[in-house]
Amino acid sequence: MAPALTLPDETHDSYTKAIPQKPVSQADVQEDYHGEYRFAPIEEAQVSRAMIKRYFNQMYDRAISDVVIVGAGSAGLSCAYSLATRRPDLKITILEANVAPGGGAWLGGQLMTPMVIRKPADNFLRELGVPYEDEGNFVVVKHAALFTSTLLSKVLSQPNVVMMNATAVEDLIIHADYAGNQRVAGVVTNWTLVSLNHDTQSCMDPNTITAPVVISATGHDGPMGAFSAKRLVSAGLLKELGNMRGLDMNRAEPAIVNGTREVVPGLILTGMELSEHDGSNRMGPTFGAMIGSGIKASWEATRILENAKVVNGKIVA
Repeated sequence: MAPALTLPDETHDSYTKAIPQKPVSQADVQEDYHGEYRFAPIEEAQVSRAMIKRYFNQMYDRAISDVVIVGAGSAGLSCAYSLATRRPDLKITILEANVAPGGGAWLGGQLMTPMVIRKPADNFLRELGVPYEDEGNFVVVKHAALFTSTLLSKVLSQPNVVMMNATAVEDLIIHADYAGNQRVAGVVTNWTLVSLNHDTQSCMDPNTITAPVVISATGHDGPMGAFSAKRLVSAGLLKELGNMRGLDMNRAEPAIVNGTREVVPGLILTGMELSEHDGSNRMGPTFGAMIGSGIKASWEATRILENAKVVNGKIVA
């Protein structure tokens, strides 16, 4: 494993010499809500350095990851939580193109707030500690944001998880593996604002993350949806998309969970992206399949890694 990049911190000589530190006295800091609230003093450069050193240390470290999850919606986050809590030894990197993670799981259907989840996915809610009302065959969370914010908090609290939002995946790394077969071996990344402006600026080259397993959870077709499924077609690894069928909740949800799998070596599809690949139905505003598919994707990733020899982020046997 590559050594961590060492950057100066606030206690380093080069830092303290560049920015003289004023000793903090008790009088400098006070939590008083009657007009005398005072913060500890800070220099603007301290704020910049605190962010820069952590962000770029993460980028350096995660240039080789064990698992990359593309998309931080309900399926991607469910996958990340399941995998991170079960395998704390894995370096899991989540990439989300939007500034705000969560995908479409901040609301239910037609911009209404309640979230409907069919059983048995209510087991996951109990594991997370998300309250709900039981309606018999399904449960209702009073606000979708309660589920998403709870799940997001628990994912980001895992020490082996890093999330880079406002970061787009522009391409897949595809190599011939040790047996000569084409394999997805990582992702090509760029900041989303750069990706959205390739037509307005001169060449702005991307970055890469190497990983033996990529899990794509980018949703059904849309501005950045079904990205990996569509790229498989243009890369010649898939003849054509199945294209998502019309809404049928009873057919759609089991099809998504049961169909979650490694579709080509190194790439697992989960959530609604799978409906574009397989041609299964859409389910509309029910979220049980997103949870179940994400959890199954985490088990698929575990299976791949447990049956492979990985060296420097690449499967070599």
